[in-house]
Amino acid sequence: MASSTLICETQPWKDLKSHVEDIKKTHLRELLGDTDRCKSMVVDFDGITLDYSRQRATPGTMDKLYNLAEAAHLKEKIDRMFNGEHINSSENRSVLHVALRAPRDAVMQSDGKNVVPDVWNVLDKIKDFSERVRNGSWVGATGKALTDVISVGIGGSFLGPLFVHTALQTDPEASKCATGRQLRFLANVDPIDVARNIAGLKPETTLVVVVSKTFTTAETMLNARTLRAWISKELGPSAVAKHMVAVSTNLTLVEKFGIDPNNAFAFWDWVGGRYSVCSAVGVLPLSLQYGFTVVDKFLKGASSIDQHFYSAPFEKNLPVLLGLLSVWNVSFFGYPARAILPYSQALEKFAPHIQQVSMESNGKGVSIDGKPLPFETGEIDFGEPGTNGQHSFYQLIHQGRVIPCDFIGVVKSQQPVYLEGEVVNNHDELMSNFFAQPDALAYGKTPEELQKENVQQHLIPHKTFSGNRPSLSLLLSSLDAYKIGQLLAIYEHRVAVQGFIWGINSFDQWGVELGKSLATQVRKQLHASRVKGEPVEGFNFSTTTMLTKYLKESSEVPANPPTILPRI
Repeated sequence: MASSTLICETQPWKDLKSHVEDIKKTHLRELLGDTDRCKSMVVDFDGITLDYSRQRATPGTMDKLYNLAEAAHLKEKIDRMFNGEHINSSENRSVLHVALRAPRDAVMQSDGKNVVPDVWNVLDKIKDFSERVRNGSWVGATGKALTDVISVGIGGSFLGPLFVHTALQTDPEASKCATGRQLRFLANVDPIDVARNIAGLKPETTLVVVVSKTFTTAETMLNARTLRAWISKELGPSAVAKHMVAVSTNLTLVEKFGIDPNNAFAFWDWVGGRYSVCSAVGVLPLSLQYGFTVVDKFLKGASSIDQHFYSAPFEKNLPVLLGLLSVWNVSFFGYPARAILPYSQALEKFAPHIQQVSMESNGKGVSIDGKPLPFETGEIDFGEPGTNGQHSFYQLIHQGRVIPCDFIGVVKSQQPVYLEGEVVNNHDELMSNFFAQPDALAYGKTPEELQKENVQQHLIPHKTFSGNRPSLSLLLSSLDAYKIGQLLAIYEHRVAVQGFIWGINSFDQWGVELGKSLATQVRKQLHASRVKGEPVEGFNFSTTTMLTKYLKESSEVPANPPTILPRI
């Protein structure tokens, strides 16, 4: 396929367009009756089992999807990513988040340089620093140990690390290592988020990690200045260097801010924000909370999937299979969304993270060559842990719109509970739902079945389930740091596979820029109106009206206020 050819113009795409019409005539009840088919759709790797037999697909469908992958040069694109080629063409950058968790002796090149030694220099620095903070040899300005950490960052500097932190909190090994410590994340520029983060904390025992590659991100730097004021008010300006460190590449601005450049931890242009949890962005705050040993296991889990993704044949390759099935559902069935449904409360922040990884990566309208696409890319990702979601939005999934579902289950609970006299233990009760829901979606319930159950005639239409609603199941042997790393990498690479097939750039995010630039104009107007009393000008009628109302109803805000910090 020439670079200028859109994937939808290829024969394998056209074959799938024709094939889907045949599949639409076949119900999942029939497909699930074919044992050989179902056996072919179960794949195991390193303690993870994928069952995609409840997808609206046959072995013939999979063969056609492999042909599509060949037409899209999927293997070549994967190789180019691992080889450090500038596949992020709009920003002229390598895409090498896999190097962040590569073994120390690995060789991964970007612009002719092996970047793995640089990665391990930072990891060694994080290990040394986090151990000194945790053992009390690095102390705050008053000599007290720094037991509380606030990580300040937004987007990829927040969602990924928060997911991993939340997943580790109840892991027995990790929670033991975190005894007596707190880790909080400040992301939103809303002052309420500041208030919640500093509530109950004292500056003298708090370490702030400011995460901003350029040290210019508007929301992050305003929050950083707010916490700097909080520390300075209590301990004096000289305390900042003892209580604030940075994850950044802009050492000039780091030093100007008041942070010792020696306490800045680097990452690189070839690390995209949403793919940065395995860099200092995530590894530093997580190591401060749990110790580097636990976080290293997380990195090793991600690395195991990296190698699997790079080397496994497509029919046994978890991220490739998941990516191809997503393309099948989005581009051929026209399903616009995907529900991520982990049956583990520890994974409650997984869907919000994947929401960014997926939607910021693949929410594109043009090809990597800039050609408008005649088909939709990306999907709307959302989710909640089971069984909470069942009592929230499953009604729509069962009887409303068709939304393909990812069910994620864990064999061994992080925190098992057994009650004498109960039919099953708490985790078995949870997993009963994990196993039941995919079948309910697939089989549904027919009017004939309801009649046999003597359901009243007028209720039969309301209690009928059409079924034929696709899902897949991932079963993890446990949920420790290693498995959390694996799960992250599976979804990262799945998203990349989708983008590689669609022929888009999954590693830029120009769509976030326009709103930010418009916000700059609003910010200038608010300043001019507050300080100089200038009227609102230069906006459309709607924005002018709303801005004027906002200013009028918040007229008590002082023009040049002294520093006022939240109090809870």
